[in-house]
Amino acid sequence: MRKLNSAMERFALRHPGFGVPNLMLYIVIGNVIAFFLLRMTSGAAIQFLYFDWGQVLHGQIWRLATFVFVPDSTTPFNLILSLYFMYFIGSMLEREWGTPKFNLYYLCGVVLTILTGIISHYAFGYGVLMGTYYVGMSMFLAFAALYPDARLMLLYIIPIKAKWLAAADLALFAVDVIAALLQGSWLNALLPVIALLNFLIFFWCEIADQLDRQRAYARHRNSRQTIQFKSAVRQQRKKEAQQGYRHKCSVCGRTDTEYPDLEFRYCSRCAGYHCFCVDHIFNHEHFKE
Repeated sequence: MRKLNSAMERFALRHPGFGVPNLMLYIVIGNVIAFFLLRMTSGAAIQFLYFDWGQVLHGQIWRLATFVFVPDSTTPFNLILSLYFMYFIGSMLEREWGTPKFNLYYLCGVVLTILTGIISHYAFGYGVLMGTYYVGMSMFLAFAALYPDARLMLLYIIPIKAKWLAAADLALFAVDVIAALLQGSWLNALLPVIALLNFLIFFWCEIADQLDRQRAYARHRNSRQTIQFKSAVRQQRKKEAQQGYRHKCSVCGRTDTEYPDLEFRYCSRCAGYHCFCVDHIFNHEHFKE
């Protein structure tokens, strides 16, 4: 996975002219046109846009591309909101990555979706794809990975960080997979997994590095050489409660309990931790190991 991720990065860097600038604008326009076709023909004309490998084999090559323009919603209000969100997410990704890498990300998602449809056609006898809903969801996962603290509007009124919405989307992915499996719809069960695979191809290095950092941090926290400050504070307070004082001069034996106004210091030249009052901090024999 890391090698594939590196290959994608190198291709994007070596081919700065690759891809269609402002790709999501054309996707949105295509969705709007398909929506009007749906309304004017009661869905008859739009069926010619669906991906169907059986029909592709009979010469309807356009289905390899036109299914990306099939809208996810059939109501005008929801369509406007979903297209605006998709355009916003796509524009942010293209601005962050550049046109080549963003086009690669979207194209990779589309190609994986097509391959899933082809496999489903031969394996299960059904491989019709209507739209690229899960490709759009994989775009949102990429957005949330790049801008985890960006605030978006849940139900258009509640601000919530992108990382929490992404976590909710992953949960919905799992629910969709389980529901599809229970219904025996293998194609619908594979599509969320493929969308997640598309995300992992481009973010595997970041995810793996983050996991390595967390494992290293966990090892560091559990190391015997690491000072456990909370535990040390509890032990120190317990020790103070038992001995009845916090500081005690190693020369004269006076304590902060007996002399609350007396200042105490620790000598950096002594071996170990040895406390001295202000009268002996500069006038004592240094402890040696």
